[in-house]
Amino acid sequence: MTRRDLLALAAAGATAPFLAASEPAPSVKLGIDLFSLRSQNWTPFQYLDYCAAQKAKVVHFSEMRFIGGLDPANLRKVRRHAEELNIEMEIGMKSICPSSAMFDAKAGTAEEQLTVMIEAAQTVGSKIVRCVLGSADDRKPGPIEMHIENTVKVLRKVRTRATDAGIKIAIENHAGDMQAPEVKMLIEGAGTDIVGSCLDSGNPLWTLEDPHVSLDILHPYVLTSHVRDSAVWLTPEGAAVTWVRMGQGNVDITSYIKKYAELCPGKALSLESIVFGPRLFPYRDPKFWDAYRDVPAWEFERFLALAERGKPYPDEPWETPNEAQREREDLEASLAFVKKTLSLS
Repeated sequence: MTRRDLLALAAAGATAPFLAASEPAPSVKLGIDLFSLRSQNWTPFQYLDYCAAQKAKVVHFSEMRFIGGLDPANLRKVRRHAEELNIEMEIGMKSICPSSAMFDAKAGTAEEQLTVMIEAAQTVGSKIVRCVLGSADDRKPGPIEMHIENTVKVLRKVRTRATDAGIKIAIENHAGDMQAPEVKMLIEGAGTDIVGSCLDSGNPLWTLEDPHVSLDILHPYVLTSHVRDSAVWLTPEGAAVTWVRMGQGNVDITSYIKKYAELCPGKALSLESIVFGPRLFPYRDPKFWDAYRDVPAWEFERFLALAERGKPYPDEPWETPNEAQREREDLEASLAFVKKTLSLS
């Protein structure tokens, strides 16, 4: 996969058609990514009960710890409880890229770990396994294309197992690892018959990408999603990005979720609520660009336009004495925003 291939894919995605603005937005499934509730220390049954009370249709168990282990007996119990609540389940894991700094080699090879999760997805009734390449740490020393190639090799090795199980792998644009054209290159390299996108609206800014660009390019591949709002503004060193409650940022999240509903009908729109202090992007320092040499100028210009319109946002600590309560309040405020915006009951 060459840089020319990557740019061609980007151009193709950037011109994707949209539904006319006058057409009503098709229904999406309101979901909750349990990372939004990461400090609750609940059982999987308590998570499901809470999400049912919030009228969620999908519960996204993005990490194994939330589901209480992969023992088949446990998974069957969780599945029965979800079915009683009329809730659809999705499960996930972390890195499947053996060269990523995030990959946990102690848990087995990437193929072994992913095979276990495919089997767990079958048992629990999830149609997908969400996973990631890595994080921004993999852009330097990189190059990120090398990590993409290694991830594609893993996915090709589990193709038969995934196909036989009827499970698709949903690759998230995660923690600053890949821009949308790079995710697209990975998906198409591995095969769209078994691989798609877990489209995250909060992570694009960590790659100097406007979330709307990510949606424009990746919507044909979407299997599921994470959604949250972001604020971005200029600093003397470059720019700062923070995640905020839905409706409190400056990336036009209202238009984003309406467009997602149009372009991804029937897919989960799952809130991943994360509120904490800003991440700094000192792009005025030439060394910063060592990890972003291949970012197209037009993409950075879109990012810069957002930052120029933004205003500094108050710092929020990652942890507070009442963290569990704050998580629920942040999530419920964001859920209310989405329900009102999309007229969801």
